[in-house]
Amino acid sequence: MQLDTSDTVMPFPILIGDIGGTNARFSIIPDAEAEQIHFPNVRTADFETIDDAIRSCILEKSSLRPRSAILAVAGPISADEIPLTNCDWVVRPRTMIDGLGIEDVLVVNDFEAQALAISDLSDEHREQLGDASGEMIASRLVLGPGTGLGVGGLVHARGAWIPVPGEGGHVDLGPRTARDLQIFPYVETIEGRVSAEQILCGRGIVNLYRAICTADGIDPIYSDPADITAHALAGSDTVAVETISLFSTYLGRVAGDMAMIFMARGGVFLSGGIPQKILFALKKPEFRAAFEDKAPHSELLATIPTYVVTHPLAALAGLSSYARKPESFGVSTDGRRWRA
Repeated sequence: MQLDTSDTVMPFPILIGDIGGTNARFSIIPDAEAEQIHFPNVRTADFETIDDAIRSCILEKSSLRPRSAILAVAGPISADEIPLTNCDWVVRPRTMIDGLGIEDVLVVNDFEAQALAISDLSDEHREQLGDASGEMIASRLVLGPGTGLGVGGLVHARGAWIPVPGEGGHVDLGPRTARDLQIFPYVETIEGRVSAEQILCGRGIVNLYRAICTADGIDPIYSDPADITAHALAGSDTVAVETISLFSTYLGRVAGDMAMIFMARGGVFLSGGIPQKILFALKKPEFRAAFEDKAPHSELLATIPTYVVTHPLAALAGLSSYARKPESFGVSTDGRRWRA
């Protein structure tokens, strides 16, 4: 049975947007069957407001006039003004309706869009980690180490995919091994605790690297996660190699925890830029070993497949799937949809 979405269908053409801290990505979907039209990435710093960016980079470049918009943003959605976490833009749907001629605006969490994308991700857009595989129609999970650590669930119920946004990146992450106990006292805390995001993101790589250096009495050399990753890939710096190895282990632990919470038999998907950059490390045994090390449920975790998402526009793909077939998804629009 499919969910009743008679009140969630949005009029075409639909503008979809993935609004990040540095870049915003937009496409227009002319109708439910047509290929979507992609536009060049927009640097958020180049425009004072999102309305200015849409007007200059989309409306002035296309003869198609979007009647509605679905935007994925990193930030709390609780009022008519939606500030973004990592850039100065504020999304004001009512201003968009008045000033851009858009009659229907839906704003969702950025990891809801990532979760929507993993409902139907082809083999060409994912890289399998470990031996577990399968195409079970069951709940799924997406984790995205990037600027921060995003987490989103995708529950399958009543014949529909229901995205579940949250703040799973801020769960506690603690030491387990003797080596962890040497390193964790030097991991930078947030209000006295080590959250998963303190390690499993770009700045977290640097945080972990510095903690290892301090534990071993070594002066840190690198301050950029890209440098640490590059030297780990080259095998030219032992601390960098250990940093990315432990990063993979800790990511496996958190992914396994979240997989149990959501009973994600349909798979766990790693999105964002970092997993693609450290794919060489994630394919080593540490990630899957940590993912499966969940006694008394290790046998269960061993059956759950894990993937790295390689789709270059995964969030837009998720929004597109919803825009075309809203009846296949249980997306809550309460307090997040504005109409003329």
